[in-house]
Amino acid sequence: MTNNKQNRARLLQGNEACVQGALYAGLNFFAGYPITPSTEIAEGLSRELPKIGGKFIQMEDEIGSIAAVIGASNAGSKAMTATSGPGFSLMQENIGYAYMTETPCVIVDVQRGGPSTGLPTKISQSDIMQARWGTHGDYTAITLAPSSVKECFEQTVRAFNLSERFRTPVTVLTDEVLGHMREMMIIPEPGELEVRHRIKPDVPADWYKHFELTANFVSPMAAFGEGYRYNVSGLTHDQAGFPTNVAAEIKEKLDKLKLKIERFSDEIVNLRTEMMDDAKIAVISCGTVARAAIQAVKIARENRLKVGAIQPLTLWPFPDAQIRELLANVRKVVVAELNMGQVVHEIRRIVPDHTEVYFLGRYDGEVMPPQQIFEKIKEVK
Repeated sequence: MTNNKQNRARLLQGNEACVQGALYAGLNFFAGYPITPSTEIAEGLSRELPKIGGKFIQMEDEIGSIAAVIGASNAGSKAMTATSGPGFSLMQENIGYAYMTETPCVIVDVQRGGPSTGLPTKISQSDIMQARWGTHGDYTAITLAPSSVKECFEQTVRAFNLSERFRTPVTVLTDEVLGHMREMMIIPEPGELEVRHRIKPDVPADWYKHFELTANFVSPMAAFGEGYRYNVSGLTHDQAGFPTNVAAEIKEKLDKLKLKIERFSDEIVNLRTEMMDDAKIAVISCGTVARAAIQAVKIARENRLKVGAIQPLTLWPFPDAQIRELLANVRKVVVAELNMGQVVHEIRRIVPDHTEVYFLGRYDGEVMPPQQIFEKIKEVK
């Protein structure tokens, strides 16, 4: 390791890596409320943001936290919050407001067991569907799922980039174990990873429409105080931001929220594979479970079983086409999750007719070890 890399080497928790990733991406505003197991993110940013002229505020609850984040983003800041399942539930109405107002922001959800107060210090992956369907109405979500400390850094940077690129909230789903595990990583140099910024208007103020329909369905975004006058409303609105009951304008708005994601999903969807070239059995998992799945696949290969692993790093939009292609020659699929079954329903929806799908779930607050996945592979082979 070169001296330069040694100087940038850090032994970080996953939560601490989210802090470093957010700062790398240009975060300058954080609002949040302490909640296990995400609190280290707020603690870290309370120390680091004032050093760079950023703003940290502890709000009275999670409802106020996401509201402050939305306001800061509209004022021109790169803004985020961090929470866990109960707080994520409280945020949902305002997250819907952010979708409707096309406000860039990042929400890190360090998952724990539920429902309700549930298991504050135990692992779970039970917020996957909430990240997609948590708020009411029609919208299209972006959700990322890291599985290592390094990926916590990288996917947090990516979350900000996607949020700015598409003018939308982006959720990063980690979990209690990933948030608190420590691994060595090299902090990238400035410029080593792409950092994107929102598109600003280049028209006179009188011509500006805050929700203008563009070729890529993403409108340039002026900040409050930059000389542009516009209306922001959670009501379904026209391109100028004013509430509308005109059917064509309503459809245009909701199509915009959908098409700006779906038409450009290739920029968003990302997954990793392990030993899938000749696999007849595939293990599909995300987050912390993906680590165990890769080890289980290696054990299976040592036992002469043709098994591979697929790890979606992007959960929403779900990588339908990519996974369907990977499963073209696969006979059986094991979907491993720390819940009662969420991703498995997406897999059953998209698999080829010849492929059998088996579910392996755990929801007792404990991690899923490689041996448990290997035993399921042996059961279904």
